[in-house]
Amino acid sequence: MANQNLSNAKNAKNDEFYTQYADIQKEMNAYLDYNPDVFRGKTILLPCDDPEWSNFTKFFAQNFERFGLKKLISTSYAPDSKKYKYGYQPSLFETENPQFDIEKTQTHGKIFILERDKSGDGKIDVEDLEWKYLEGDGDFHSQEVTLLRNEADIIITNPPFSLFREFLAWIMETEKQFSIIGNMNAITYKEVFPLIKDNKMWLGATGNGKDMVFAVPEGAVVNEKDREKAARLGYAGNYTRLGNSCWYTNIEHGRRHQPLPLMTMEENIKFSKHKEIRERGYQQYDNYEAIEVPFTDAIPSDYKDVMGVPISFLDKYCPDQFEIIGATESEGKGFSKGLFDSQSTVTQPLINGDKRYKRLFIKKV
Repeated sequence: MANQNLSNAKNAKNDEFYTQYADIQKEMNAYLDYNPDVFRGKTILLPCDDPEWSNFTKFFAQNFERFGLKKLISTSYAPDSKKYKYGYQPSLFETENPQFDIEKTQTHGKIFILERDKSGDGKIDVEDLEWKYLEGDGDFHSQEVTLLRNEADIIITNPPFSLFREFLAWIMETEKQFSIIGNMNAITYKEVFPLIKDNKMWLGATGNGKDMVFAVPEGAVVNEKDREKAARLGYAGNYTRLGNSCWYTNIEHGRRHQPLPLMTMEENIKFSKHKEIRERGYQQYDNYEAIEVPFTDAIPSDYKDVMGVPISFLDKYCPDQFEIIGATESEGKGFSKGLFDSQSTVTQPLINGDKRYKRLFIKKV
């Protein structure tokens, strides 16, 4: 049931999850800790956003000068073009502006730009945001938003859940840096895994597979158990917990270069906190040329051949310590060339005929 809320979102086309300011801050700070100038002189694009409500826009606008940004661009998607309808109401920020248009607010996206001290108070911050309606509805596929993508240096957002694959492909058409939120199960998508394997994309530094909480619009479909979990974490009301969310990025951070402290195979069999390892050791798959390592902290430091590990391993993955060889064949052949027994009728790893969860295959560097 861990992904019930994400399943509901996909079925109901409920893609509007607002990321918490603190979660954005923690992830961006990890990039800044590794490289204090990571955003300096850069143009940042925040597509798929709702600038009046979005914490992405607020965060980067408030930190514009501290980060040394060149320009901040944020775009929204027109309410009438969304597949889900929540009785959209324009904000006071929009309605009290002379350029407000009662028809365009429903049919056109908006663009917010920050690059100068408009207010004349001697600083550039959220008070200096300038906006106008886009010519179109703000779809990221549009030429209008694609030109903004081409102008930007870095793309950061929480894209619609149901369009994650398309959005990632849209980013990868360029050589831009990016940081986006998605479902951790996307790791084994055929559009995603090759990027991870080839070191063109990796998990972010924070929140991976943990309890990330998102705000949702009034009337959104939310699993009640996840709403209750969000409330226990201090977010009561229109919030939900998506426990399988993670950041995907190609921006370097320090967590990525911290090797895992591991025991040898012999030490694990004797002292592992996992009863399964102590009692069974490391078993060979029936249909893959690899051993099963069901827990990341049980990876043996001295094993030199291929190991199958949970996809959550990527949260601790250090490319200086391990090489990613492949993944289970859940979306077609080719993820684990030379490891999978082509005679097997089951693409999931088997041990004595019993299925295991999706696995990444790794080897010590």
